[in-house]
Amino acid sequence: MISIIQKYFHDLTPEQLAQFEMMGKLYPEWNEKINVISRKDIDNLFTNHILHSLAIAKFIKPVDNTTFLDMGTGGGFPGIPLAVLFPNCRFHLIDRIGKKIKVASSVAESIGLKNVTFQHGDIGECREKFDFVISRAVMKLNELVPLIRKNISPKSFNAYPNGLICLKGGSLDDESKGIKSEIMEYDLKNYFDEEFFETKKLVYVPL
Repeated sequence: MISIIQKYFHDLTPEQLAQFEMMGKLYPEWNEKINVISRKDIDNLFTNHILHSLAIAKFIKPVDNTTFLDMGTGGGFPGIPLAVLFPNCRFHLIDRIGKKIKVASSVAESIGLKNVTFQHGDIGECREKFDFVISRAVMKLNELVPLIRKNISPKSFNAYPNGLICLKGGSLDDESKGIKSEIMEYDLKNYFDEEFFETKKLVYVPL
């Protein structure tokens, strides 16, 4: 329910609240046609997907015009919830599966998002540079970092240097091998009380 979002984000505008409410209707409807969220998990949409995506907003408060590349966005996570929260930032969502991009773009259009663009394709086909690449459980860290390094803009103007911010679960020991950049881990249970977040992490890699 929308109350779980309001529990942790107190300054939402009426428009933002309405957009999150609409997501709560649109995703279950789309999921009946195109499976972008596990059937057994769709009832946990607000906690396990929307709030989980918004964990990135507990880590960074981006300045206006910050750009994000959501790599492997699936049905639009974490990009769409973050685009609602940060309307003055720009989000580019990419996924290799066309029907998932179709869902994400339809949801974004339906809720009136103006700060998102979409790309059906592989990360290798995306040459644009961004301040941050974001992702949610797409692939192992040591596989992801080499792929997205080319997409990180060299000029930083946020509190954190440009780099990768991703949402993970469990131990990262195996995934960290071979990465020369500093890896910073944050336990999401420090941000959120719900049991779902007990083993979840946010990982930041400056690049």
